[in-house]
Amino acid sequence: MKKPEEEKFGIVSRREFIKGLGVTAISTVAAQTAAVAQELEKANAEKVIGPGAVPVTLSVNGQNLQLQLEPRVTLLDALRNYSSLTGAKEGCDRAACGACTVLMDGRPIYSCQKLAIEAQGHQITTVEGLAANGNLSPVQQAFIDKDALQCGYCTPGFIMSVTALLQKNPRPTLAETKHACSGNLCRCGTQPHILQAVFQAAGVSMADKTEVIKHV
Repeated sequence: MKKPEEEKFGIVSRREFIKGLGVTAISTVAAQTAAVAQELEKANAEKVIGPGAVPVTLSVNGQNLQLQLEPRVTLLDALRNYSSLTGAKEGCDRAACGACTVLMDGRPIYSCQKLAIEAQGHQITTVEGLAANGNLSPVQQAFIDKDALQCGYCTPGFIMSVTALLQKNPRPTLAETKHACSGNLCRCGTQPHILQAVFQAAGVSMADKTEVIKHV
């Protein structure tokens, strides 16, 4: 109940002020929430694709691949099963082995973890795209020269990681090389030969034998 002086001079009580402020704040928040909900609904409506196959264009090794893919298809699956590019291998399918490594805009990525539809508009390079006019790249040739493979399943992934390293850092240190290859797994144990191949491709000399120091 207002006091006489409040009624006389039109003074707003503290309770009425707080109440009015609360109503204004709630109305503002409700309006903002409704606006955000409308924008999200509009955005989601525009981005709904699938679930059936849709046109997907991939730029791979300098050429465009026109494919019909379901949105759930990974880049690795698109390369191996919807084109003739089988260089990238499917190992773990969990981004743990690196056998599926390809370059996207010059950076190594696990193609098993990238949706093909998301790779549109990017430059994809696979191991097949490294050789020019039938001539192997320096990295590919070095892997052969240094016998840096056994079963060969992991080799394409290693080659792509090393290629990305040397493009960014032509003279890497041993530590930098190990770091660049840390996302690739060789179950055969060819890592020493892989390191030799990296340094040959980089034009850096490396000791070709291991010295055993005996303590007496």
